[in-house]
Amino acid sequence: MGTITGLHGTHGVAFDTAGKFGYISDGGGNAVVIFDRATLATVATIAAGTNPDAIIFEPATQTVWAFNGRSKDVTVIDAASQKVVATIPLPGKPEFAVVDGKGTVFNNIEDKNEIVRLDAKPKQLTATWPLTDCESPSGLALDVAGSRLFPVCDGKKMGVVDSNTGKVLATPAIGEGPDAAGWSAKHKLASPPAEERESSLWSMPALPAIHHREPAHSGQRPHHGL
Repeated sequence: MGTITGLHGTHGVAFDTAGKFGYISDGGGNAVVIFDRATLATVATIAAGTNPDAIIFEPATQTVWAFNGRSKDVTVIDAASQKVVATIPLPGKPEFAVVDGKGTVFNNIEDKNEIVRLDAKPKQLTATWPLTDCESPSGLALDVAGSRLFPVCDGKKMGVVDSNTGKVLATPAIGEGPDAAGWSAKHKLASPPAEERESSLWSMPALPAIHHREPAHSGQRPHHGL
């Protein structure tokens, strides 16, 4: 147990696959703070865009992706050199991000009702998909094996999106005010916790069927492994 100090408004934390470093999106500091996971000592502070929010580690390229809410771009950091290797413009304000582990990154564009797909190897945006009937997407989860994305939206809805084509397959009902999403590969359940303290669990054989709803703690965000 310990404390990492000197931050100015933390949003997210990502971890490398080697178990050595963690990466904090310090929104108020417009930076990514790298820390040693064993000692919690700060190793480096790397300038990002304006207000980095979502942050994720991409294992195929060993890069860190910090999505900047106000500058509407993503800062890509090489984990080995701890240097910025790309800044990719986005079509709007980014929210949650997920990776498939093979070099593809997905991100919600909250103010445009879209999902973008990025290729981590050339560090390029490769697709922009509109989210029909899914307003202001925030949280995002991914079923890699089933090729399904789960953006959670305003209006008590969750999208079910084909991650290969971007086609919206369904928009099942969830609780009010979602701000995160999780996917359990073991149980094949999507979980979008909501502000109204209710978390919906959706089973995914092909298209969604509601499994059950359970109380959620205020402000709860799921671990992606569930």
